[in-house]
Amino acid sequence: MKYAIVLPDGAADEPVEELEGRTPLQAARKPNMDWISAHGRQGRVVTVPCGYAPGSDVATLTLLGYDPHVDYSGRAPLEAAARGIAAKPDELIFRCNFVTIVDEVMTDFTAGHISQAEADRLISDLNRALAGRGCRFFSGVSYRNLMVAADASEMALQSTPPHDIPDRPVAEHWPRGTGSERIQAIMDEARRLLAEHAVNLVRRDLGENPATDIWLWGQGRAKPLESFASRFGVRGAAIAAVDLIRGIARTIGIDVLEVAGATGYLDTNYAAKGAAATAALSSYDLVVVHIEAPDEAGHLGDVNAKVEAIERIDECIVGPLLETLRRSDKWRILISPDHPTPVARRVHTDAPPPFCMAGHRVHGVVAEPFSEAAAAASDLQIDPGHELMEYFLHS
Repeated sequence: MKYAIVLPDGAADEPVEELEGRTPLQAARKPNMDWISAHGRQGRVVTVPCGYAPGSDVATLTLLGYDPHVDYSGRAPLEAAARGIAAKPDELIFRCNFVTIVDEVMTDFTAGHISQAEADRLISDLNRALAGRGCRFFSGVSYRNLMVAADASEMALQSTPPHDIPDRPVAEHWPRGTGSERIQAIMDEARRLLAEHAVNLVRRDLGENPATDIWLWGQGRAKPLESFASRFGVRGAAIAAVDLIRGIARTIGIDVLEVAGATGYLDTNYAAKGAAATAALSSYDLVVVHIEAPDEAGHLGDVNAKVEAIERIDECIVGPLLETLRRSDKWRILISPDHPTPVARRVHTDAPPPFCMAGHRVHGVVAEPFSEAAAAASDLQIDPGHELMEYFLHS
């Protein structure tokens, strides 16, 4: 049996006035996803259990068959796994965003999608300037970076993802709890360093958003997980540009494949991802393809970009995978956003996203195009959501 899973991050949405009351999934031209839904099963899946914030960390773990109540360690340790960053038991790993805060409002949680070269230079200078604070900074992808705090065994913090507070005051969202004074001091010192940094002077001259601050969040400690192959008897590979998904894959023993031009943004190389995924099917039982673009469009509030991203995913990734799989005797394919990122809200929500699946011994029930409404009309809702993987692979 050959399996493919496509994860269009944040593709689920709500009716949009600009689309005449349709969602981006309904408005997008996506013949391949619609074929899967019409010839297979549609339903909804509870990817974010009660009590958890609706993030891609919890939701993707769920979709890959891991119960967050048992297996979740925090977002930052999963990203650290992608970078091979080891932390001691008394250290705490943080996600470190470069952000733009103006008049104490979160103006841009990506610092204008700062370039890799600029982000690397800032990380290097932060390491030199804050070495005495007992913290180490590590480059990631663009604005998405990491920090490890030493001597942090007593820390018990609550933090807020910066993408959850776009264009909102930050005063109520600084880290809080035991050890928050130390983390706040690190963020304050970083602000002073960044204020007149050469990178930001150039960005201001060019009319680009400067990286005014670092935002520390998603903290946690690494936690070993049972391998995917041991749990499900399937050997898999993953294609993803963002460290979170790459880290989850490595933590559960799924091979991570490199793809040139995969950016984790709207300009990602969709065709290269599709080609790499179809090629991987010759060597692996399962290939997982994650695409960040719909989520980025949702955070930007850009409905047209979101529709376009869905269409590119369907054409360049789902289509080639479906064509390749259908040459096999036994195959299955699953399409599932991890969570909604409605363009009107610009933040994640915990509403169960739709999924569709087709292939060997999967029988059609609702012969409708893939959408939130059609999935809701189905009698199939997977709750708890981590049971979807077993259902997809073995039912």
